[in-house]
Amino acid sequence: METSLCLPYLLQEPEVIKDQNPLIILLHGYGSNEQDLFSFASELPKDYFIVSARAPHELEPYGHAWYAIHFDQDANKFSDDKQAIESRILIAKFIDELCIKYPIDPTKVNLVGFSQGAILSYAVGLTYPKKVHNIVALSGYFNPNLLPQGYENNDFSKLRVFASHGSVDQVIPVEWAQKTPVILKKLNIFHQYKEYPVGHGVHPLNFHDFKEFLIQNK
Repeated sequence: METSLCLPYLLQEPEVIKDQNPLIILLHGYGSNEQDLFSFASELPKDYFIVSARAPHELEPYGHAWYAIHFDQDANKFSDDKQAIESRILIAKFIDELCIKYPIDPTKVNLVGFSQGAILSYAVGLTYPKKVHNIVALSGYFNPNLLPQGYENNDFSKLRVFASHGSVDQVIPVEWAQKTPVILKKLNIFHQYKEYPVGHGVHPLNFHDFKEFLIQNK
């Protein structure tokens, strides 16, 4: 576990370290931790630095979150957008710190997020499109409340998005995710959207497809 930067993280270095290497940052979901998506690392392309970050807010007994989720007396669920925006800023800083500490190509930074991590991946990529090359958003959705006013005017010409969702997701309704490609199309952002016959998780074919997306959009 590395703790020298603004977020704790696990690191897998590329097999061959060059002057500049591409980077994949893995952003876990609510209640999980950096170990979760790091299980993907050994199956991802070997020429990348792969970093799995730990979210800043602790949850008992051992999990973490990028932002709090609250329930009212009628069991309605609300996201703490203020905390989410703070995490968006923190992840952007983390990207800068990684690019200083390691021989990383700052034009080849890829975000792979699951659930809350996917929601933050959208927020970071669309707020700071010069910092992010590809977004892989697994089982998440686009929350415009996490983006600054006027974000629509950013230059998204180099940004690529792979979005996927389980067709029977019991945590984040698939209907929420289905709105995302409509938004990305309006913003003229290159994207793929796919659904898989699973709940709130990553189908093996989904893993294969997003890995191919990263390779094809290197």
